[in-house]
Amino acid sequence: MKEQKKDRLGLSAGNYIMLIAGLLIVTIGYIIMSKDEISISPILLIIAYLVVIPASLLIKFKKKD
Repeated sequence: MKEQKKDRLGLSAGNYIMLIAGLLIVTIGYIIMSKDEISISPILLIIAYLVVIPASLLIKFKKKD
């Protein structure tokens, strides 16, 4: 009998890669903000928080079986 591994969130590798990319963009945004660059950092943070991270949780990538 084949034992199935349960993934509580139902995320695939593509979702995790996008999520890590979003967290990387957030980190870069805060690092840039600490250098007193206040024109680029809010744009990066908005893109990460409102586009990349939600998309990584909502988009369904095909799982490899």
